[in-house]
Amino acid sequence: MHTVQPLHSKFRVRGRLHAAALALTVLSAGVFATRPAQAQTNFKLLHSFGSTSADGILPLSPLIRDAKGNLYGTTVGGGSYGSGTVFKVDALGRETVLYSFTGGADGGDPYGGVILDPAGNLYGTTYQGGSGTAGTVFKLDSIGGEGVVYSFYGGADGAFPESTLVQDFTGNLFGTAAQGGDGGFGVVFKVDPTGRETVVYSFQGGADGSQPNPTLLRDGAGNLYGTTRLGGNFQHPHCGASGCGVVFKVDGAGKETVLHSFTGATDGEYPSARLLRDAVGNLYGTTFGGGAYGRGTVFKVDPKRVKTILYNFAGGADAASPESLVRDEAGNLYGTAGGGAYRRGTVFKVDAAGNETVLYTFTGIADGTSPYGLLVGDAAGNLYGTTLSGGEYGLGTVFKLTR
Repeated sequence: MHTVQPLHSKFRVRGRLHAAALALTVLSAGVFATRPAQAQTNFKLLHSFGSTSADGILPLSPLIRDAKGNLYGTTVGGGSYGSGTVFKVDALGRETVLYSFTGGADGGDPYGGVILDPAGNLYGTTYQGGSGTAGTVFKLDSIGGEGVVYSFYGGADGAFPESTLVQDFTGNLFGTAAQGGDGGFGVVFKVDPTGRETVVYSFQGGADGSQPNPTLLRDGAGNLYGTTRLGGNFQHPHCGASGCGVVFKVDGAGKETVLHSFTGATDGEYPSARLLRDAVGNLYGTTFGGGAYGRGTVFKVDPKRVKTILYNFAGGADAASPESLVRDEAGNLYGTAGGGAYRRGTVFKVDAAGNETVLYTFTGIADGTSPYGLLVGDAAGNLYGTTLSGGEYGLGTVFKLTR
């Protein structure tokens, strides 16, 4: 089995490196309605993790939001058994731990987020545990009962998923694992409603990519889009012989197409997470490094596979090393990143013309630090997210940015 090469060295949790994931919102796949654009500068702390011994800690996952305004996510640590939690934060900021993982047959360390089906069930993955000890796909019902849908065994089926799942209309779940597969470089997998797992595509670690990032995008035709941390056609001193990552598409028959290979130079290196797709088929994403200043990019790949850099991050008071994006109806892109005036992270906006605005700079005190998870928006244009650390107890936060 091949050891995962981390996307970057942002943080180390329980001895492993994590690349933050991106989730589907209940409203739509990465798009939210907004009022006319205004600066978003009002910060509200909704919850600080670590308030009790059973509370979760280290919220790495993206959030989702339901029609009532409840937010759902996971923590990779904490809970009653120290192996992570699924939590809910209501519109008033009250947190409920919905489930505490034991780290055994039920799984443990849920790096990815959860998704919500129409019946109110939550689905996600755990990095470890399960009967095969290489992670799980789990289901949490509306009354808090947890069941393992599939246990990974660490071979051709994949291993140690960090994925936030996507679900089709028939209940099939799709995700990625950065290890395992017949090439040992990760897989795209499907788990059907009966719990049967199928490997849709196994990465071979060369031009096709290596170590897929944690979350996929699925279009109406059933095509899956994603990025890999490594692999591709180009080598660069920053990336070495392993390559700098790719943008890929896997169709319904399991055929993979590389839409772009990163060079490690001005076009960026190490794509960060899930892609967004607009109505005409343009894909949007971020790279953790590379670009004009070496601090990451926001990019677009059009249906003809032409890649355009929309913004180059410069570091300093500007953001640096961006994470996953969400998009509003006007075409503005929002994301989280490192950097900022206090070097504790930022929330940024890039408009359709490529102009960037830092909407909020974290101080690293009560407001939190390291906002690596996906933002989720509501119909009023408010943004919600998490920080890895900081807050009242230093163990992470859930926050809201209002207009």
